[in-house]
Amino acid sequence: MDFLVETSARHIHLTDAAIETLYGPGAKLEVKKMLSQPGQFACTNEKIKLCGPKGELMVSVLGPARKACQVELSFTDARALGLKDVPVRESGDVAGTPGIRLVGPAGELEIAEGCIIAKRHVHMTPADAAAFGVSNGQIVSVKVDTGKGRAVVFGDTVIRVSDKFALAMHIDTDECNAAAAFGEVRGEIVG
Repeated sequence: MDFLVETSARHIHLTDAAIETLYGPGAKLEVKKMLSQPGQFACTNEKIKLCGPKGELMVSVLGPARKACQVELSFTDARALGLKDVPVRESGDVAGTPGIRLVGPAGELEIAEGCIIAKRHVHMTPADAAAFGVSNGQIVSVKVDTGKGRAVVFGDTVIRVSDKFALAMHIDTDECNAAAAFGEVRGEIVG
């Protein structure tokens, strides 16, 4: 059995307060397109500029609003920004992570923490987990072979189970490039 492997490029999740600071009073995130995970969407709102010690990058905004701002980067992105010690973490685990300055069309905001490199993971429903014989939080290895001479086994991949998820693996752009995982790509648990 296999599943879709998607590349999650750098992006940001914002709180309601951050949305108003960056886009103006009363601003709301607007849906540009729905993403593979139910209820998640890319926004039509202008991108946000990340300003680090050594560089700047533009990032897309994903919705809906969250309880904490979270910037998801690759290691390459973190280096380009001049950020040090950006940890690999599961989504939502931002305590003690580096902060960064955010610049939007209507304002700026310095977040004290929130920059992570997202731990690669496979989203599953409880039924999917039962079919694959895995459980929430389990660490597995996933083989991705695109037939382009760059087959990779991604170890340390966490299984995330919720009835709010749809079956798909998420990797960042560095991982995508290493595996030549462009276009529609499938993965399978191998350990």
